Amino acid sequence: MGVSSAQGSLHPYWPRDLLIPNYVANDRSMSEILAFLFSVSGVFLLATWLITGAAGRFGIWRRLAICWFAVCGFIHGVIEGWFSLYYDILPADQSFLSQLWKEYSKGDSRYVIADNFTVCMETVTACLWGPFSFWAVYSFLSHKPYRFILQLIISLGQLYGAVLYFFTEHRDGYAHSELGHPIYFWFYFVFMNVLWIVIPLMLIVDAWRQLSAAQKHTDGIRTHKSKKK
Repeated sequence: MGVSSAQGSLHPYWPRDLLIPNYVANDRSMSEILAFLFSVSGVFLLATWLITGAAGRFGIWRRLAICWFAVCGFIHGVIEGWFSLYYDILPADQSFLSQLWKEYSKGDSRYVIADNFTVCMETVTACLWGPFSFWAVYSFLSHKPYRFILQLIISLGQLYGAVLYFFTEHRDGYAHSELGHPIYFWFYFVFMNVLWIVIPLMLIVDAWRQLSAAQKHTDGIRTHKSKKK
């Protein structure tokens, strides 16, 4: 159920007295939008899984990590990249990706009102973590020596952004969503964002272990060489 915005149109966002000039309701259904998001993400995941399997040198955990970066590249670069470019016309725009953001905004209306923090955070995410995620995929497939450094940098950036995302909304009293709603709050706002806390934390620990082991090995070689002298 919508409420009146500044120019008399209806919108489904919270808080209910939110003013959204020029808002135009979506003509795409939630199922169409979610089907697009998860099917394209699934294609990236499946393609990367098959590629890493054909390479024959990755374990299941490493293949899943590379798949994660491939999906992140799509979401950060394309989905969030769209928002960073068109946030100012989002409420009135009926392009498919704009409708995706208007649907998501039912769980966090900061997007449909171009909240300053959200615009800045998503622009950094799109410009840095999108390309870096695809670079990470390439670095693992090519066995580049800097691959775990990239993993650490991207994961730290994602974790920092996600923590700020939740913390800023917490300080606003969760005013931009229908608190407790099973889809808009728990699925859109909580679940779809907490992934960028849980998975990056796991990848940070993984990168820490890999880089520490490499440094330990290097230190051991240096010690052995100095003893020989």
